[in-house]
Amino acid sequence: MLDIPGKACGSCYFCCKVLEIEEFKKPAGKLCEHCALTGGCGVYDTRPDVCRDYYCRWKDERSFSSQLRPDKVGTLLMDDPDSDEYHAVCDPEKPFSWRNPLIFKHLVAEAKAGRLVVAKAGLRAWRIFEDGHWQEWA
Repeated sequence: MLDIPGKACGSCYFCCKVLEIEEFKKPAGKLCEHCALTGGCGVYDTRPDVCRDYYCRWKDERSFSSQLRPDKVGTLLMDDPDSDEYHAVCDPEKPFSWRNPLIFKHLVAEAKAGRLVVAKAGLRAWRIFEDGHWQEWA
């Protein structure tokens, strides 16, 4: 896939913090020990499949503005690779980042499109419904 102009990781390493990486025994919310804060991954060539398979929805979606860059809005938007769920993954230190009006509007639209939408922050999760209500989800 071709890169979209203006859509590069740059100084963003939000995925390296909020995602759980079992291969590194890295919990959600803790910065990966291999993350180079100046940009990039210290083990990029040998990174695990979970990292290889991840793609940043913000980088690949033309309709997502610069305001929705994960580190700016505090939420990573992604398709769950193991199901048809759509996830909003937040830093456990800011568990309600998904309630940002820009993010929430997008999540409700995904729910209206028939997706099961889940916001996550560490061990907590909330399901978002097409009518805009939400509830904590186990």
